[in-house]
Parts: sequence; structure tokens; C-alpha cells
Amino acid sequence: MESKKIVCPVDVTLNLINKKWSIQIIRDMFFGKKHFKEFKEDKPKLSNKVLSNCLKDLEENGLIEKVVLNTTPVTTEYYLTEYGKSMNRIVYELAMFTSYNEKDTTYSDEARNELKNTFKEVLEIDY
Repeated sequence: MESKKIVCPVDVTLNLINKKWSIQIIRDMFFGKKHFKEFKEDKPKLSNKVLSNCLKDLEENGLIEKVVLNTTPVTTEYYLTEYGKSMNRIVYELAMFTSYNEKDTTYSDEARNELKNTFKEVLEIDY
């Protein structure tokens, strides 16, 4: 009888987003489709090569979809898949962890509530 190896679900999830910038790219796409240059505008320290590799990895993992539009010049848009959108709770919890535990920056209750409302509207989170 062959036994199946149990894989830790945390490891599986972290392997999906293990590249630097992955979670920030996913977070940004919760606000809608993005073009390559928009990622660069928001993150000037992000190199073209790293961004390309990260987008390719996220696409291969099924978290994003790339759509090439027949425009001049050719335009590429990136969207979260339903699978990618399901990471909304993870992104929310990361933000809440920092808002409650960051020692260098104090988040007021007002700032924390504003953050929660943004997530509720954009990520369709019910908390």
C-alpha cells in the first residue's frame, strides 16, 4: 500500500508567492487591471527583469492572467484570476498584522478603520 506524503498548506501557499514583489503585485491588482509600466511607476526600484520574471511566475501559478491586446503598440494587461482573488484574506491579514503590531509607526484607530474599509470595498472582505 502506497502512502501519500502530506504537504504543509502553508508551504504550498508560500511557494506560490515566494518571489520578491509577488505579494505587492497581487495587492496592486486587487484595484483592477494593470499594465507593465504601471507596476514600474509604482515601484521604481523594481527592475524590468525582476518584474517580468515575477509576472511570469504568478501567471504560471494561476494567480494572474496576461491578456495581449491588438493595439499599436501592443499592450499587455494583467488581471487577477479567481484563484488570485482568493488571496484577499491573506493580503488583508498582512495589512492588519502590521497596523496592530508595527512598533516604528503607530496606526490610529481612525487610520486602521480607513484601512479596513478600503479592504472591505476593494477586496470584498467581511470582517
